[in-house]
Formats: sequence, C-alpha cells, structure tokens
Amino acid sequence: MKKRSFISMIVVVALTGILFSTIYSFKSTPQKYIGLQLYSIRDSINKNVPAALAKVSKMGYKFVEPASYGNGKIYGMDPVAFKHLCKKNGLTVLSAHVGQALPSEADWNKTMAWWDVCIDTHVKAGAKFLVQPFMGGDAYKNLEVLKKYCDYFNAIGEKCNAKGIRFGYHNHDAEFSTKLEGQIIYDFMLTNTDPKKVMFEMDLGHMVDGGADPVKYFNKYPGRFELWHIAEGYELGSTGKMDYKAIWAAAKTSGMKYGVVEVEKYHFDEFTSCAKSADFLNNADYVIMPNKK
Repeated sequence: MKKRSFISMIVVVALTGILFSTIYSFKSTPQKYIGLQLYSIRDSINKNVPAALAKVSKMGYKFVEPASYGNGKIYGMDPVAFKHLCKKNGLTVLSAHVGQALPSEADWNKTMAWWDVCIDTHVKAGAKFLVQPFMGGDAYKNLEVLKKYCDYFNAIGEKCNAKGIRFGYHNHDAEFSTKLEGQIIYDFMLTNTDPKKVMFEMDLGHMVDGGADPVKYFNKYPGRFELWHIAEGYELGSTGKMDYKAIWAAAKTSGMKYGVVEVEKYHFDEFTSCAKSADFLNNADYVIMPNKK
C-alpha cells in the first residue's frame, strides 16, 4: 500500500513538473525577441513587481512595456531600480504606455512640464519609445479637436526626439470605425502628424475589430508602424480572427522594429494566457521578429 502511494506521488510530481514546464518554459523552442505589455498581468504586477517580472522572464519574453507611470516612478519604483530589476530577470524596458489628455491653452506649459519629467524618467529606465494609448472623447466627435491632438503629439514627439527616444500613438477600434467630415480618424492622424516626430504602435486586434485591414495600412503608409501590439483580446491564435501570416509577410513594409504581446482577456489565468501567446509566436515559422538593437 505504501509502495503504491509512493509511486502515485511520483507520478503526480512528474505531471506537475511537466505542466509547469509547458506553461512557463519554452526551452525546446527557439525564443524570438518578443516583448510583453505589462497590462497583460495587471493583477499580479500591481501586487508584487519582482515576482511578476520573474515569471515574465520564465515565459520567454525578452523585454517589457510598462503601463503604470506616476510622479517619476514606474510601478511605484525608482526608474533606475526598475531597470535593474528587469535586467536581473534578463529583461529590458523597451517602451511604456503613458499619457495626458489634450491640455487647454492655459494648462499647456503645465502639461509640457509633466511630459519633461515623464520622458526623463523613462530615459533613466532605458526606454526607447513612449506611447500614448488614448485621446479624449471629443477627438472622436470634432475634427478640429482631433487636429489639435495631432499638433499636441507632434510637440511631444519633438521633446522625445531631443532625449533620444521615439513618441507614438496606440490605437483602439474607434479610430477606424469613426469618420469625421468623411475622413477616417486614423488616416487623418497619419497624415497630420510628422513621421519624424510621431510613430504609430499599431494594435492589430483593435484594428481588425474596427473593420480595417492592417496590411492595407502598411502598404498605404509604409514605415509608420515601428511598434506592433500583437493582440486579439484573448491568447494569441485563440480567436481565429487574425490573418497573422499575411500580416507578417508585410512586416518590413510596415516599418515594424519590435512586437509587443498584449492579452486583455483570459481563457486561463493571466500568466498561462501570456505564456501560451509567447509559445504561439515562437512556434509560428512565418513569425520573424527583428533582433535586439
């Protein structure tokens, strides 16, 4: 009886080890230079930053895109300390989601001063990109307001350029499904921002949800999409709505330099969902990620 119990225990331990390896390790698959938007693990990282970053590294990700900036800190940490914690786990800070709504004329200088601190903070963390992932609601209703956002983004981009990093905008679906005076919002933004000052982080899933084709945008506006959010809501490859093969065939045309995974909803727990997404990309032979630069 004792012998059977011992054997059963060994089997359970072995199966547990196999499961853990499947979820958190991809050593059998060549790992590509893929990053994770840390909003994907928002529940965990907001509770324990060191433990969360350690798991991100074990999943095979190579860099991170934070989404928690405030008062000169990233996830409540000094930017240099955050950089070193990432480095300890074999990760780099590539980009970050930050932002401020379009300021009034009276608040312009105050908002620009906020950006100065934000930019300096992320330079200390080693970031190469800053990305604003939102606009105020009026930008989707009034073309004049949208034009002011474009001018605002150009001004921020000029500040970022002066510090050696790039500024960009991250879309949602409404930029494609909404027209103002006959113009699609996203197209208006692309033609009214300076390519030298503003790049675009295309969220592939949101674009498809908005009824647009990423490849057509790559061909129409080549070189503008230096970052991709590789996303489809749930784990990558799970929804069937994305033609990744066609999208990757046009990667060079798009200007893509780095690909960032984002998982907003989960069929599993957040770490398993992110791990499966990394595994999906690492195992897809048509997915070619640029090397670290």
